[in-house]
Amino acid sequence: MKTFWLWLLALAITLASAIYQRVTGPTYEMRGTVSLAGTEINYALPRSCDSKEDCSITVRAPAGVEGYVEYRRFRTEEPLVRVPMLRSGEELSAALPRQLSAVKLAYSVTLEADGKAAPLGDGPVVTRFKDPVPTGVLIPHIFIMFAGMLASTAAGLAALDRKRNPRRYALWAAGLLFAGGFIMGPLVQKFAFGAFWTGFPLGGDLTDTKTLVSFLFWLGALVAGRKGRPARGAVIAASVVTLVIFLIPHSLFGSELKPGQTG
Repeated sequence: MKTFWLWLLALAITLASAIYQRVTGPTYEMRGTVSLAGTEINYALPRSCDSKEDCSITVRAPAGVEGYVEYRRFRTEEPLVRVPMLRSGEELSAALPRQLSAVKLAYSVTLEADGKAAPLGDGPVVTRFKDPVPTGVLIPHIFIMFAGMLASTAAGLAALDRKRNPRRYALWAAGLLFAGGFIMGPLVQKFAFGAFWTGFPLGGDLTDTKTLVSFLFWLGALVAGRKGRPARGAVIAASVVTLVIFLIPHSLFGSELKPGQTG
């Protein structure tokens, strides 16, 4: 396979996996459509909120439609708090009160018109609050992790080509994943949730843990390929494992401040 086509295929696979991870993740907006008052109402409910401000819940709905939001802290049996949605032009809106970083709220939105009620979604939506991350930290983290995934995929494709030695690709993959996952990643985590590392062995954060697993596979591939050996099997294994675990939605089982904790 020519180098151009190798990188083009690697880019396509990486982009597809990144989009899949994004739209299936627990922080992606809960989107859907509901029929009410003779019209289709589209909605997008947030599942990630800024801890420095109230979390706005907004739905575009025609005149005559009213609504309310009910919420309480996630994993509690606290009484539900009901907040009416206020109209401004074509939009209904309400706000969830801001919470400490890593606190989760479970909320539901119900629209009403002509004596009929239409809940949005199949159940409560869970949103997590986080502190803002500086752009100068977040953007490099995202870029480096994407580059690491691209190099990882390219390494796997190169290992399938008997005319290539995937060693150089493997070095780039391991180096970029280390920089993105163990240098920039902990900085993002610290800004957003107040801790550098919350995965294994310190906690159950799946994002941190899967980064560790991926890097260990690449470390094994580098050891297997020392002295210039292609180590095709080890590189393919590391590439496939990295692709599979990064298909797991980002922030699944992420940092969470449980009821009773103070941060």
